[in-house]
Amino acid sequence: MERARRRLAAVMCADVAHYSRLMERDEDGTLDRLKSYRSIMSGLTERHHGRIVNTWGDAVIIEFSSVVEAVQCAVDIQNELSLRNADLPQAARMDFRIGINLGDIMVEGDDIYGDGVNVAARLQELAPTGGVMLSQSVHDQVRSKLALGFESVGPQTIKNVSEPVEAFSVRLGGRNEPAPHEAPSQDGEETARQQADPQLGADTQAFANGFEQARNWLRRQPKRIRSCVFMIGFFFVLNLLTSGLSTLWFVWPSLPFALALIWHVFVGTERKLMSGRSGPGD
Repeated sequence: MERARRRLAAVMCADVAHYSRLMERDEDGTLDRLKSYRSIMSGLTERHHGRIVNTWGDAVIIEFSSVVEAVQCAVDIQNELSLRNADLPQAARMDFRIGINLGDIMVEGDDIYGDGVNVAARLQELAPTGGVMLSQSVHDQVRSKLALGFESVGPQTIKNVSEPVEAFSVRLGGRNEPAPHEAPSQDGEETARQQADPQLGADTQAFANGFEQARNWLRRQPKRIRSCVFMIGFFFVLNLLTSGLSTLWFVWPSLPFALALIWHVFVGTERKLMSGRSGPGD
């Protein structure tokens, strides 16, 4: 029996959002539209040097040798289908969700298998209607090569994959990072005060940066740690609402959760130290 070959590839999985509802409303019209939209996807896939591996029901699997071409093809598909949907009533519009992963795949004949395909399929399930969801391996390759914006949605638990997968949503038509002068202003008067008082603006920016770093740190923590932080915050807010800052009673109900956090930090630090002492010769 011939052994399956392996190769690195970008895998795109796409399916129709709310397909069952569309079929229930209008079977013939939905099937005709699906065939028409698949023809568009096939043409764009060929243009970006991809290969349609499989289609079943409303789903499509496409393989690309270039991850940049895969993402650009996904964006072109969503933009083109969006134009087609614009002329249709809301209830008849056919929107696709797309997931893309870059990973090792197994190849048997014309079919592909493995975690590389599984992750792409799960990312497609997480994608917003009419949107594109990327794995971190894809994001790292294309973030500086395409004029697109990307928004981290944090680590996602993927079925049949042991480690969470960091996922990124594509902001169609956006950019990687906004230009400094395009930073959104919450209030014109606040902006004027910051311009009049540079220190105030610096303090506000420092607070925003600190908050963003804390949020990113929290996203990386296990669920039990996030729960501890939430409970401490809950008791603190309840303390403010009931007693203000005159009596800080929230400390006592928060103590078990605080001890759990301290233990987590202590164990994590200890593991890093042990890892640092260990070497190849140990």
